Amino acid sequence: MRTRSQARISVPEPPVRQPSVESSNLEKPDNPPIVTMADNRTMAQLLEAPTEGYEDAIVIPEITANNFEIKHGLLNLVQNKQFFGNDKEDPHAHIRYFNKITSTMKIPNVPNTSVKLMLFPFSLEGAARIWLEKEPPRSIETWDDLVSKFINKFFPPSKTTNLRNEITRFQQKFDETFYEAWDRFNDLLRGCPHHALNSIDQDSLNSAAGGNFLDKMPREC
Repeated sequence: MRTRSQARISVPEPPVRQPSVESSNLEKPDNPPIVTMADNRTMAQLLEAPTEGYEDAIVIPEITANNFEIKHGLLNLVQNKQFFGNDKEDPHAHIRYFNKITSTMKIPNVPNTSVKLMLFPFSLEGAARIWLEKEPPRSIETWDDLVSKFINKFFPPSKTTNLRNEITRFQQKFDETFYEAWDRFNDLLRGCPHHALNSIDQDSLNSAAGGNFLDKMPREC
């Protein structure tokens, strides 16, 4: 027999009340979802090759002359002496030859620089052609810009420095005549037309010659 004091009284716990959240207190997301438009293209259209990004690097100015065309003879002359981008090739010589060939073409109302911009890609092959094809589209707008990028690519500053040092330190060889040495010196100048010899270099040359170098006879020099 269980007494009142021994009886176990079970008291139910009050239900847990969930806090209510007012709709006005909801935080707005920082980046709302982006609703994209449906792509209505077919699979065949999605698999088509892109048509953008194929523009040439060289921008050819608009030519308004009537009946303008590049003659096959001129094109053949340009392609007969192409530049491949090898280490032993001289990009300056290539530009000189190209200028000589294209200067023979005179067309009314057509700037000669436009003709050069059109024909120059045909004068390149191998690594040189690949270089031009990798240039950003429409990044070359003038002939001077094209020459500058071409020379900087295939005649880097390090090569310029080496040739400039050879020019400033030039000496006639023991078994070399003056005329042979002079030809060799001029070859160095032609190989580095942007040698930028300054007045100090000229003074050094005059000092070594014992006077104005250009006023002396070849035997004295």
